[in-house]
Amino acid sequence: MTTPSAAPPSTPATAATAPVAGTGPASDPAGAPRGRGSLGPVGLVLAGGLSVQFGAALAVSLMPRAGALGVVTLRLAVAAVVLLLICRPRLRGHSRADWGTVVVFGIAMAGMNGLFYQAVDRIPLGPAVTLEVLGPLALSVFASRRAVNLVWAALALAGVFLLGGGGFDSLDPAGVAFALGAGAMWAAYIVFSARTGRRFPQADGLALAMAVGAVLFLPLGIAESGGKLLDPMTLALGAGVALLSSVLPYTLELLALRRLPAPTFAILMSLEPAIAAAAGFLILDQALSATQSAAIALVIAASMGAVRTQVGRRRVKALPDVSQAH
Repeated sequence: MTTPSAAPPSTPATAATAPVAGTGPASDPAGAPRGRGSLGPVGLVLAGGLSVQFGAALAVSLMPRAGALGVVTLRLAVAAVVLLLICRPRLRGHSRADWGTVVVFGIAMAGMNGLFYQAVDRIPLGPAVTLEVLGPLALSVFASRRAVNLVWAALALAGVFLLGGGGFDSLDPAGVAFALGAGAMWAAYIVFSARTGRRFPQADGLALAMAVGAVLFLPLGIAESGGKLLDPMTLALGAGVALLSSVLPYTLELLALRRLPAPTFAILMSLEPAIAAAAGFLILDQALSATQSAAIALVIAASMGAVRTQVGRRRVKALPDVSQAH
């Protein structure tokens, strides 16, 4: 995935603002420069998206060695170690509510990654990301409560219908269910990413939540893969997945959001299914049919439309800034 991936909660985020943001930071600083000079940040965002999806493709190639649960364990563990070393979060001075929020955030993150990797172990990467995107898209549509969003929802459903060939006969039903479950966890991730960002400074909450997710998944990874997780090649590939899918995209997107408006960022993130399809084709030789390609295009269009609708709504209300979540 997305990642499927995670958003550093450095600042507060509004869950309803953007339906998709595969691994993006939680918010955009108010008054981010617009127009001239945006090519650099756009390049950073696209590079982050490419990193996430090619990391997911690498994870799929690693699954025969370590299993889906083993790959998730390696990704979460390595990313947690790197983020804890970089952020060095304080463990004292936080309330019970703070810890409760970060624990739920970690559970959502672990569930999102675990379900997504179970999905890509069964269905191609492009369709898996497309189905996963429906979670954040549904969150945006329901939260905005605008009639026009019914159009975007219908467009997305049409894409899902095409993707399943009218009945998902061409896709493994379990893989579809896992991808939809990952989308639901992605929506929960967005909500608790925002709450964590309000309670913890910088990316401290993300680092702690990543550690929670790694601890939760460790028994599952050991049960499925055992000593395979300690194989030097498996460890190296797992570290590569963690760097490509978590550490590198977070860094690139944080840099981009210093100069790029959040609405532009969210629209760029809507391209994640297309990037995933390209990564699946180039690395995993997962070719898509014309119908599946059209389905992905419909879901991307629905995501972009929902983002623009939500941005327009916030501009009408004249709020001081526009935030978005992973």
